[in-house]
Amino acid sequence: MKIFAIAALLCLGLAACGQADASAVNRTPKVVRLTAFHSHWSLAHLDVARGMTVRFIVRNTDPIDHELIVGDAGVQERHEKGTEAKHGLRPGEITVPAGTTAVTELTFDRAGPFSFGCHLPGHWAYGMHGSITVTVT
Repeated sequence: MKIFAIAALLCLGLAACGQADASAVNRTPKVVRLTAFHSHWSLAHLDVARGMTVRFIVRNTDPIDHELIVGDAGVQERHEKGTEAKHGLRPGEITVPAGTTAVTELTFDRAGPFSFGCHLPGHWAYGMHGSITVTVT
C-alpha cells in the first residue's frame, strides 16, 4: 500500500512539473522585429498560435513618426477613425517617434484574423499594414 501511495505521489508530481513547464513555454514571448522604412513595414504577415505572447520590437528608420496598432478589425477601425495622438498604455499599441525603437507585447487569446498597422493620417491607406493569422494549436 505504501509503494502505491508513493508511486501515485510521484506521478502527480511529475504531471504538475510537466504542466508548469508547458505553461512556462507559453509565457515566453515570441519576438517579432518590425522595421518601418519608407512608410511600409518590413513584414507583411505573421502566423501565431492562440495563447502565444508576441513581443513586437519596432524600429522606425523614417524621418517621420509612426505607430503600431495590433488588433482585430474593430480595433483597427477605431484607430483609423480615432484621434489619439500617442500610444503606449495598452498592450499592442505604441507610438514610435522618428529614428527610435519601441516595444510592446500582446497575448493572442483567441483564434482568428488580426492585423497590425499605422493609423497616422494616410499611412494605412498607403499600405502601412500587415495581417496576422492566429490559429488553434
